[in-house]
Amino acid sequence: MKLTFRSPDPSQLLLAASLIVLSLTAAAAAQEWVQPERSKANVEALARVQVKAYRFEAAGKNDMQYGLYVPTAYNASRATPLVIALHGLGSDIHYMMEYNNLVELAERYGYIVATPMGYNERGWYGARGQGNEFNQRQADPGPANLGALSEQDVLNVLKEVRGNFNVDAKRIYLIGQSMGGGGTLYIGSKYADMWAALAAMAPAIYISPDTIAGASKLPVMVIQGDADTSVDPKVTRQWVAKMKELGMKHEYIEVPGGTHASAGRLNIDKVFAFLDKQRKP
Repeated sequence: MKLTFRSPDPSQLLLAASLIVLSLTAAAAAQEWVQPERSKANVEALARVQVKAYRFEAAGKNDMQYGLYVPTAYNASRATPLVIALHGLGSDIHYMMEYNNLVELAERYGYIVATPMGYNERGWYGARGQGNEFNQRQADPGPANLGALSEQDVLNVLKEVRGNFNVDAKRIYLIGQSMGGGGTLYIGSKYADMWAALAAMAPAIYISPDTIAGASKLPVMVIQGDADTSVDPKVTRQWVAKMKELGMKHEYIEVPGGTHASAGRLNIDKVFAFLDKQRKP
């Protein structure tokens, strides 16, 4: 049998190529986050963000840095709410301070915000174990006990801020984005008695959802975009399903078309509104 092949129509090839380019461009654009023009209040709040440091003895560091925002209404005679905010993979102490209008909201609600480094930009806050197996492909993987140091840094910063300010012990909150969202679920569950509520945005988490049982008495908000290509929405839904199974007080916002970068930022105002309703008994 003789097979005959036809040359493709050049116009059809051009159309197909154009569609592929448009598809790839749209996919790339979906993961981008463009910061809207910051309000005057946001800019002024960002200008008041401080960089602090403490001696991290277990790590042999004299200058372990963290970010600090103190609202202008702070009065040492009154107990003030505190938010500990954990950054994503590859970023630093400024990441959450610049997280859309987060500091503007902190000013509005009268909250102190502290942003630990988690020892370095990829420590995972202990959520991937106390060791450092997860960084072995890095040129400089860091210390062998990176996970433990990352977790401890969060606790140290909490202790530092409580030692320097009149913090309301019934209103200490833990939030985070991506790696920081995973750290929030892990640390929030392991040290549940410290927190009044948790909020995890696009949480990158690689441990069992059963872990959240440790935080079963805490209110939790979770935000996830259904177009997130960095964190699988199915995994986040499993954690939320576990919260429901445990009868936990929780709120889940799944953003249609929301991406890894956009979902949490578009709803950070809802995070603060949620936190503001929560108090420890």
